[in-house]
Amino acid sequence: MTIKAALLVALAVLTSTYVLYWLVSARKSRGAEGDGSRPSWLLAAIGFVTNFFDTLGIGSFAPTTSIFKLRRLVPDELIPGTLNVGHALPTITQAFIYITIIEVEMTTLVLMIAASVVGAFLGAGMVAAWPRHKVQIGMGLALLAAAIFFMMTNLNVFPPGGDTLGLSGPKLGLGIAGNFLLGALMTLGIGLYAPCMILVALLGMNPRAAFPIMMGSCAFLMPVGSMRFISKGSYSFGPALGLALGGIPGTLIAAFIVRSLPMTAVRWLVVVVVVYASAAMLRSALSERRTATPAPAVNA
Repeated sequence: MTIKAALLVALAVLTSTYVLYWLVSARKSRGAEGDGSRPSWLLAAIGFVTNFFDTLGIGSFAPTTSIFKLRRLVPDELIPGTLNVGHALPTITQAFIYITIIEVEMTTLVLMIAASVVGAFLGAGMVAAWPRHKVQIGMGLALLAAAIFFMMTNLNVFPPGGDTLGLSGPKLGLGIAGNFLLGALMTLGIGLYAPCMILVALLGMNPRAAFPIMMGSCAFLMPVGSMRFISKGSYSFGPALGLALGGIPGTLIAAFIVRSLPMTAVRWLVVVVVVYASAAMLRSALSERRTATPAPAVNA
């Protein structure tokens, strides 16, 4: 069995374990606290659209966070877990496709994926325990970072990259360390795709090699991080299931039927929405913090 085949088998086993764990946990608790809802057509449509554009390179976390915040579909403190749980299966679908069709040196791929998984495991445990206002601040900053990445893409200021399909020596160490950090940040809602593409290009790899690395990393780290969110009840069941049910067909249509679209105008629209959602998230955090801070005593 080749390393690529073994990697795909491992992903299939992890996916089966994740789905079983989610089903058993959902049956016991009916999802997160205060949420036993079924997914609506709106939530499935959000999953379809965000994962359709995710497969074409837009990313799904920032647009989904913006919609959740602006439509008040999910409590702010449950958004990171809901993103990871709901988008996991569509992202796994992307990984199976792109790991199969795009060549990359397997040692680099396996080590960078492993680093992202460890980062996600540690990061999810921290984020799931954060208070509401801290999550709001983190996600507000994450949305601003996403807007910057979208602008960099539209302005063609990403580094050009090189021709190699793998890393070795100090560059491999930097790649592992970078993906560890990106895996940890994923659990807060900072999408891994754009920063991973920058990391790969800075290390001199062919930009096409970023696709199996970033999609493979997310496919392995998201189930691992999601199981920690699920175990703590730090996600919203109905919206997460809606993202998954709508996201898988959206991914398949984008990958096998549409394949590419002119995305510049879409990215500028996303920038506007994401910046507005970021401001709303940070404003909510400020309001939450003021409410939680007791007023100073007044001397008689």
